[in-house]
Amino acid sequence: MSTDDLRTAIISHLQSKSLHPSPTWLTTFLSTARPSTPLPALQQTALFRLLTSDLTTTLSPPPTALFPANIHDATIASRRLISYVVPVQVLDVEDLSRSRWAQVEALEAAERGETTKGREVVRVVPGEEGLSGEENAGAGKGQHKVLLQDAKGTRVYGFELGPVEGIGVGMNIGAKLVLREVTVARGLVLLESGTVTVLGGKIEGLQKEWKEGRKRALMQAVGIEDAS
Repeated sequence: MSTDDLRTAIISHLQSKSLHPSPTWLTTFLSTARPSTPLPALQQTALFRLLTSDLTTTLSPPPTALFPANIHDATIASRRLISYVVPVQVLDVEDLSRSRWAQVEALEAAERGETTKGREVVRVVPGEEGLSGEENAGAGKGQHKVLLQDAKGTRVYGFELGPVEGIGVGMNIGAKLVLREVTVARGLVLLESGTVTVLGGKIEGLQKEWKEGRKRALMQAVGIEDAS
């Protein structure tokens, strides 16, 4: 397969996920690809690398893959972003169905390797059933607010109207979502299962920073200093 054909095949695969790689990123990726690697493996590797990248530096999306310039206009009661398919990354997530103190307790339980089943406290072995203790702490159903960022760097809060598979405090910071013709109400993106696809991924540096600061911020919000 020629280099041009390979480039086209990878672009096609990524665009099928609503991701539009920048020419610079794609050239760098192809320069590290082994010619003997099967095409499906190269396509999956390209997807993995994009999902673990900062979208503001790796994508060159068309206008309809970015939030509109007036996305924050709170005077617009409600509108649907018709024809907009916007890839975003998650910078923050909060469980609105739990008090901040309940979230602190859940995090401390996760630190001890504990979770709950009904009223029973059980020990969780990291990796058991594919979840770490912290992921178990955030796996419960609830209503979440997330801070979203598009490829241009525009940040908008999203509000979960109903359960969306993959959204929760156990998700990775930097995880990628695709928003398809979502409704925006007074500058707030409304998240529903039919308009949101969670692709996964994370940004390692952001993930580490967020995990370290989340408990501290919650404790300060309830007026308690973190003594750890």
